[in-house]
Amino acid sequence: MPYRSEKKIPAALLGILVGWLALNKFYLGYTKEGIIQLVLNIVTLGAASIIPFIEGILYLFMSDKQFDDTYVYGRKGWL
Repeated sequence: MPYRSEKKIPAALLGILVGWLALNKFYLGYTKEGIIQLVLNIVTLGAASIIPFIEGILYLFMSDKQFDDTYVYGRKGWL
């Protein structure tokens, strides 16, 4: 049975579609990083929303195992 991450696609879509709300961070359990992302978006008037957009694209191109090892088990909060 192939390895399958259940959080990869939802986190990627949240980052790409509503990254300005930092929902991808909150979905993965990164509350501190989510709050920082929200503050950055407010301070930069939304310019910092490019970060979760890029993260969402990176999530899609990672293998499921690499995604889980990095963001679910490894708890890496940023790119």
